[in-house]
This record gives sequence, structure tokens and C-alpha cells, in this order.
Amino acid sequence: MLEYLNVIAAGVAAFAFGAVWYSAMSKPWMAASGVTEEQQKAGGPMPFVIGGVGMVLAAGMMRHIFGMTAIDSAVEGLTAGLGIGAFIVLPWVAMNYAFGQRKGLLTLIDGVNITVGSGLMGAVLMLF
Repeated sequence: MLEYLNVIAAGVAAFAFGAVWYSAMSKPWMAASGVTEEQQKAGGPMPFVIGGVGMVLAAGMMRHIFGMTAIDSAVEGLTAGLGIGAFIVLPWVAMNYAFGQRKGLLTLIDGVNITVGSGLMGAVLMLF
């Protein structure tokens, strides 16, 4: 049961970082993405639901990977999480944004969320 709580806590930690990050970066993010405040409001709660579920799913898979690779400390979890975010997830997003003709600033803003959120997720997974 503790493993499930670990995964949920890690997902919540990454989601919470994203909430703080995007609150601070809302204006630059909207300018880079082309999304207006009205469009964000019209989206309703679904982006938050998808984001929350996605973070828990990512944390579950990260926990599985950590178990297979003998990662067993918060520092190792942080390091592995940062690596997963920066060298697996971010390059994929950057490629998609490049083909979609998205602004480089959007890749940078989202990349920080991906990398730091993954690092936090990894650290929290290994705290318990």
C-alpha cells in the first residue's frame, strides 16, 4: 500500500511544482503558446484532470523503472528523475514543438517544468 501512496505523493509533488511554475510564467507561456486567458478558462477543469492523472501515471512508471535499476535513495531518485525529464521527455517535446513551428520560449518554459517536475517526482518516490 505504501508504494501506491508514494506514487500518488510523487505525482502530486510534480503537479504542484507545475502549478507554481506556470503561475509565475503564465504571461510568457501564453505569449509563447498563443493561448489566451479566455481560451484557458473555456477549457474548464479537464486540462487539470488530465495533468493530475498523467503525473500519477508517470510517477508509477518511474517507480517501476527505479525498482528495476536499484535506485534506492532520494539523491539517486532526483538525479534519475532529472535525467529522464531532460534527456528522454524534453527532447521529444522539443522535436514536436519544432515541427509544430512553436516558439523556442515555449520549449524552454515547458522544459523547465518537465525537468524539475521529473526530478521532484524521482526524489519523492525514494523518500519512503
